[in-house]
Amino acid sequence: MKPLIAAYGIVSAVVLLWLVLRLVRNPGNAALRSVTALVACLAVAFPFGAAADNGARVAGLPPMISRLTQHGVLLVGVYCLVCFFLFSARERPVARRRAVWYALPLLAAEVALVVAALATPASARTNDQSVPSVAIFFIAADVFMAIGFAAAAVWAWRFAREAVGRLARGLRIAAIGLVVIVVANCVFVPAIVLTLVYDVGVAERPGSAGTVMGALAATFLLMPGVLLFLAGVTYPAAVTRCGAVRIWSRHRSGYRQLAPLWTALHSRFPDDALDRVPAAPWRDVLRLRGTHRRYYRRVVECRDGLVRISPYLARTDATADLPSRLEQALAAHAAGEPADVKAVPVALPEGEGLDADVRELIQLARGLETRGAG
Repeated sequence: MKPLIAAYGIVSAVVLLWLVLRLVRNPGNAALRSVTALVACLAVAFPFGAAADNGARVAGLPPMISRLTQHGVLLVGVYCLVCFFLFSARERPVARRRAVWYALPLLAAEVALVVAALATPASARTNDQSVPSVAIFFIAADVFMAIGFAAAAVWAWRFAREAVGRLARGLRIAAIGLVVIVVANCVFVPAIVLTLVYDVGVAERPGSAGTVMGALAATFLLMPGVLLFLAGVTYPAAVTRCGAVRIWSRHRSGYRQLAPLWTALHSRFPDDALDRVPAAPWRDVLRLRGTHRRYYRRVVECRDGLVRISPYLARTDATADLPSRLEQALAAHAAGEPADVKAVPVALPEGEGLDADVRELIQLARGLETRGAG
């Protein structure tokens, strides 16, 4: 149970930070605001729930107030999720009216939580569901969450059928997670009733039927459901980010692989450099930002250099390999020998597109590197 709780806290905090960063860049996105508010509620509820479980005081307040804060925030998060789907599926006036109607059961549930929390004896444990006020507290919270998550699961699955690609997969994962959470909430209610009926007036016993049902539901349903939901919410953007990281890694690798060719050409044609203030070699290795710009710039500079040196290549032995011919041409240029031939094509790729061109340039760069190492 503890590893799942820790995973819940870590994942919700990481997802919240990531969503906040996205929201800062796109503050006008209403859907993103709703999802961020939901995840914020999940993240904020975690420390209060942990404090209540341990019987610790927060800011001098009793553990039951921490439990009230935890579940009160969670109910607001469920309401944010419902509003997200409402405003995504309906026209704004209709969605606004529906949101007001959904706010009424939220208000009723919050009032029930406050009354039950205030009626709980200070000596009672916050999860001792044999205490009537604690039982009512959890039943009110679980019923509202079950209704809200059920509605969200239906809308998520409906949207998944209309969406395509990674968005559809993310919505399906989120819908499955929501269904699992609803099942957990539905198990919690009879578990609480069993505990209340059979253990009323008795301290919480680990072996009681209601307690066992609640523990199993929390371990095998609630926490996995929350993690599945968070995974589904972040899946589309995470896959996009992974694709961007792969492209970044390929460009960074290509930039470094082109270094032997670029260095040889840049030594003869420094004026072709697009960056007039080149970075020091050690800084060039450590820099992580601007990778795409530096990659494309290096490709252009290599091509410009090959065009400049191509008249000298035309004078070399056509039967020799291109790296050795390039070295001879560079040496001839350095010696100031004349070249009467106009520019000719060099290292033309077999395919079309930038990637094919880069592959050809990298092959030439490797040839130069091998000759230099030899």
